[in-house]
Amino acid sequence: MRISAIIDEKEKRIAITPETAKKYINLGFEVVVPQNIGASAGFCDDEYLAIGASIGKEKSVPEADLYLCVKPSFEKELKIKSGSYLIALLSSFQNKKVLEQMKKNGINLCALEKIPRITRAQSMDVLSSQASIAGYRAVLEALIEYRRVVPLMMTAAGTVRPAKVLILGAGVAGLQAVATAKRLGAVVSVFDVRSVVKEQVESLGATFVKVENTNDGETSGGYAKEMDDDYKKRQAEKLSQAISKMDIVITTAQIPGKPAPRLVTKEMVRSMPAGAVIVDMSTEIGGNCELSEKDKIVRTEKVVIIGYADLAARVAHDSSQLFARNMFNFVSLMVKDGKINDSDEIIQATMEI
Repeated sequence: MRISAIIDEKEKRIAITPETAKKYINLGFEVVVPQNIGASAGFCDDEYLAIGASIGKEKSVPEADLYLCVKPSFEKELKIKSGSYLIALLSSFQNKKVLEQMKKNGINLCALEKIPRITRAQSMDVLSSQASIAGYRAVLEALIEYRRVVPLMMTAAGTVRPAKVLILGAGVAGLQAVATAKRLGAVVSVFDVRSVVKEQVESLGATFVKVENTNDGETSGGYAKEMDDDYKKRQAEKLSQAISKMDIVITTAQIPGKPAPRLVTKEMVRSMPAGAVIVDMSTEIGGNCELSEKDKIVRTEKVVIIGYADLAARVAHDSSQLFARNMFNFVSLMVKDGKINDSDEIIQATMEI
């Protein structure tokens, strides 16, 4: 059975690293990867050849049985054969039409973003591994634009106060952003609709911004859920008060299968102090900030708004390592004794497109 990878010019991360290529070969796969597959992530072709993989001359190998990819753009038609499997972050909510056509063409699709949040699937959870890297990088991107120091500094010339940072969303990305900002010496506050995360937030040394509510904002799968209008009104009032005092705001809020919730209005942006920075991590699905734009930096009179959708890819080497390991664990479950068995509940969940 042959396994290959598809690379996209807009994506720096890769789905097969030399480490996982060797593991696939040990499982009996023939591994054929595109030329220069790892160049953007710090891997060279010689590393793949050294462990027994082959290098193809095209960006994809038409005769593969499994095609692995981080996130195809679908701007160009993917040349993969009917009956094969495409395993990737398919953004099925945004790419529904093109994916439906691919299914009609006989291509089996596995959307990794639909891996269920169950204990048995933790080692395959690409969303969590990539979100962790992205949360770390979001803080660094904010500091590039923030024209002040972050920690408290006491000097002979006077005291420099620490930066005030607000994280909206205490999922994997948010918690990693909290940990990174705290290590740098910031005073960190966190908002989340799920009261259950309060203990995690406080264990990292941050303050939890709570909006009183009788119902918890968590789904059975552990994700945040959309709240009612009354809660949204009280949430906006609370956030408006908090954001007006912040130097840096990092938004991570997402609702599976829906556009990102709009949390930061243009009025809130205007209320922030001069020199403040916002990093909107949800611009790929609409954005949490009213003024953010995908993959752009918006500079208002007082505030800089960063809308990069490729934060994890900006640390391509390590994010590729983690993604490729998640992918290997998924494929290992899917292929047994040289045959594909997609009947497992985890595999089935990813194929419900």
